[in-house]
Amino acid sequence: MWEVTVIEDAAAAAASLDPIRAALLAELAGEPASAAMLAGRVGLPRQKVNYHLRALEQHGLVELAFERRKGNVTERMMRATAASYVISPQALAAVQPDPGRFRDQLSARWLLAVAARLVRDVGVLITGAARADRRLATFALDGEVRFATAADRAAFVDELTRGVGALVAKYHDADAEGGRPHRIVVALHPTVKPGHGDPVAVAGPAPAPTPTPEPEPRSGRTVIEESS
Repeated sequence: MWEVTVIEDAAAAAASLDPIRAALLAELAGEPASAAMLAGRVGLPRQKVNYHLRALEQHGLVELAFERRKGNVTERMMRATAASYVISPQALAAVQPDPGRFRDQLSARWLLAVAARLVRDVGVLITGAARADRRLATFALDGEVRFATAADRAAFVDELTRGVGALVAKYHDADAEGGRPHRIVVALHPTVKPGHGDPVAVAGPAPAPTPTPEPEPRSGRTVIEESS
């Protein structure tokens, strides 16, 4: 079982969003269970549970863990294919966000579009790596910083932009034979406190004006996209 996986297919996304099937996925993210075992937990007849399990299995959201005999019946013990799922914007391909349509480094909506593209691209990479049975080389940096003032925040963004820009300029080689482009996304946003769904409540002072960004790197697909 994977810790997290991405749902790219629209039909699979629809199946996962059904309340009953979502409840079954949550139950099967722990230990394997049969339809009979799940029926008591979700308050449905075993036949109904079997129907929903078949739909989830068809879309690769659950799988057979093992079979066991119980009297004259062979029980299929099912498990979720992942502990949690993320729905890719690719599931809504016609209306998925495109950060290329606009660029506003202080726009939370542009940050959302960039994050959505990140989910989509990494999902595609994970799927391709799994099919090729190859390890996917990725890296993520996660941290938190508390700014005393809006001016400190603006200074941090400015230094971050310059620092990452310098690293890209140092290592980017558009003419490297056999080189592979990588995308860099650096995001900064107010921390949402546990139990508080509204980030505005913890956003603090209004942001300072946009700092002057570093020049774009040389030709090639590697880019920095810094957002507030």
